Amino acid sequence: MANEETMDVKVGQRPGYFVTFDGKEMKLPNGWAVLPPGDAGLTRRVKKAGPHWVVKDLYKKRWISKGVLALRETINSLGAELDAEREDPAYAKKLEAGRKRRAVAEETYAEDFAGAVRAFLGFHKRYAEMAGKLASMIAVHATPVGSGTVARTKRIPIERRAEAATIAWLRHQTTSYDHMQIARIKGERRDVRRALADESRRRLAGYRKGVEMGGGCPVWRAVNC
Repeated sequence: MANEETMDVKVGQRPGYFVTFDGKEMKLPNGWAVLPPGDAGLTRRVKKAGPHWVVKDLYKKRWISKGVLALRETINSLGAELDAEREDPAYAKKLEAGRKRRAVAEETYAEDFAGAVRAFLGFHKRYAEMAGKLASMIAVHATPVGSGTVARTKRIPIERRAEAATIAWLRHQTTSYDHMQIARIKGERRDVRRALADESRRRLAGYRKGVEMGGGCPVWRAVNC
């Protein structure tokens, strides 16, 4: 039965119909309703409660959730249950404690990430202060929750995240990448990014050796101006 399944779907061409990612058209089961996105707590409970469909939509090359389809009775009962919990003062205290724990964890991660960036930079002691400033700037940009940067992934070690985030930051802040007209040829953007990365690495090498870079260096200007 369709309503016994849990799957990702897209909105269909006909009202009340949805399409699976393998192209099968499915009619919304009787008694089902949509839970719009926005209430993460209720969404988690509805998903955990039983069969449901997650409605996906393509936005800026990423699939995002547009809501969850499930039994209307389940959505309503769990919603009422959660509302009652949220009216309890103990719930507010628990929520605040969770926020504080997450804030501390995020602050710790930002500090660890900045340290990983400094280690990757490996600047000569002549540029120690500049390395600290640059690492902080990159961490502030890359570590916030929801930033969508490589710093938020857990699939690779923090050292590789720091390296990738540094090269990405330098690409946007010290090169003309954001204003380039790149031909829509397969592999062209990748080649441009690789060339700019090589350019950034050459500049970093100078700071690692401690040579005079001067105010004409885009990296120096990005950090000190």
